[in-house]
Amino acid sequence: MSVPFPAPAPEVVQAELTALFARDLSVQVPSPETDLLETGRLDSVGMVELLVRLEQRFGVRVEIENLDIEQFRSVAAIATFILAHSNGHAGRATQ
Repeated sequence: MSVPFPAPAPEVVQAELTALFARDLSVQVPSPETDLLETGRLDSVGMVELLVRLEQRFGVRVEIENLDIEQFRSVAAIATFILAHSNGHAGRATQ
């Protein structure tokens, strides 16, 4: 029986996401609450790339037909989504 890893704090996931946006998507996010869609930081192409990166980094897979855009409106919302759907893997996935 394996011992589950404790879920990382939301702030840790937010920091990782902010770094992911900067490094992999070339998008600067001023704060976790910045609306990525309203500010034009995330468009449809960026969303697809983000979904690929989230699966690679956090093991979170999102089917396009099940996508709720509100869950991806900000870094804070994405972190909440990851923590709810990563099954304890958010803190130990490899890059």
